[in-house]
Amino acid sequence: MTQKLSIVIPVYNEATLFRTILDRVEAVALPGGLARELVIVDDCSKDGTTELLKELQKERPDLNINFHEVNQGKGAALRTGFAKATGDIILVQDADHEYAPEEYPQLLKPILDGRADVVFGSRFLGEVHRVLYYWHYLGNKLLTTWSNMASNLNLTDMECCYKVFKTDVLRRVTVQENRFGFEPEITAKMSKLRARIYEVPVSYSGRTYEEGKKINWKDGFSAIRCIIKYNVFWRPDKDKVLK
Repeated sequence: MTQKLSIVIPVYNEATLFRTILDRVEAVALPGGLARELVIVDDCSKDGTTELLKELQKERPDLNINFHEVNQGKGAALRTGFAKATGDIILVQDADHEYAPEEYPQLLKPILDGRADVVFGSRFLGEVHRVLYYWHYLGNKLLTTWSNMASNLNLTDMECCYKVFKTDVLRRVTVQENRFGFEPEITAKMSKLRARIYEVPVSYSGRTYEEGKKINWKDGFSAIRCIIKYNVFWRPDKDKVLK
């Protein structure tokens, strides 16, 4: 039986870029004969993205497009997207062109080969990346180090957007964090489930704040809270299983 890949795309204020990223996602030749499902979640955009997606919903009934009535954050959009996904494998794709959908085959390979339950992308394993903010880089390295110390993993880029999950593993947890705390939360939970985690190098074309980058210093403090909360206090039996 053909397996299906659900690509979950959280969207907030990406009216100028969304159709381009959609074209890139749909142009990728998926390995292993995978079928493709696109699950799009608009997190109450204010720049015309919502209207664009409502038009697209009329044009493309094959797309699974969902709307939040109140802005909640990336984690909340992913929670909605994961609940709507019907594939055997779930991949997270940001809508901002910082990450390249053309790299899906290398991200999917460890799962399709039967080696991994979860795959994290890494911007620090030797691929091309845009040179931008030193303090963001340092903050990322510190958060990844603290996450590794708490989870006993040896990741190089805990905060990377690209994460791929076998659906039956992801269904064992429920995302609780509404914003960017999703990254340390899901890392801690996958570690506590003893999931087989692989890392794959990915390229990165980061944006400036003028170009629309959304994460800020407050999210760094939230990440520290999440590292402690989910590595120290969370147990698998504390989550409602997502049906």
